[in-house]
Amino acid sequence: MKGILFADYVRMIRGHKTVEWRQHLEDSDLRYLVSRVEPDAWYPMATFERMGNAILKEIASGDVDAARMWGRVSVDQLRLATPSLVADGDPLETLMRFRVLRSTFFDFEALEVRTAAPDHASIAIQYHMGPTAEEAASFQAMGFFERLLVIARAEAVEARFVKRSWAGDKHTVLELHWEPPT
Repeated sequence: MKGILFADYVRMIRGHKTVEWRQHLEDSDLRYLVSRVEPDAWYPMATFERMGNAILKEIASGDVDAARMWGRVSVDQLRLATPSLVADGDPLETLMRFRVLRSTFFDFEALEVRTAAPDHASIAIQYHMGPTAEEAASFQAMGFFERLLVIARAEAVEARFVKRSWAGDKHTVLELHWEPPT
């Protein structure tokens, strides 16, 4: 996982100083909380998973809708770091740009834009984590894509999971529908 995404989790944990994070994280994870996270460096997915599970429990009280909201918020920061991500007024082109940039965020196929058309898309999600983390990360991805489309000026954006790995499906599939900008 690329540091630009990893840093969000580290910031959330650092911001909640009253939580005893040692009960959720391994010693090897804790070092990231006291060192600088380099945006272009690669960080271990296992640490990201443990941090995500800890944040879900301690900050979000197990509510995956909080992860969805965080996904929405994270788009703005990623857009600042990667201005070419959004094609103003063109949701389809924005998704195509994400497809190209995806490999700069993950060193595996975590998110795959399977189909994309001017008014809908299908995205496969597979982080290869445990069910709790996979569900939260999928909701985070849902929020991310909802906001990404809105920034590209898509209207009436709707998102739903048609397959859910945490519920027994082989992988997760997110369907997105929207009205093209007028």
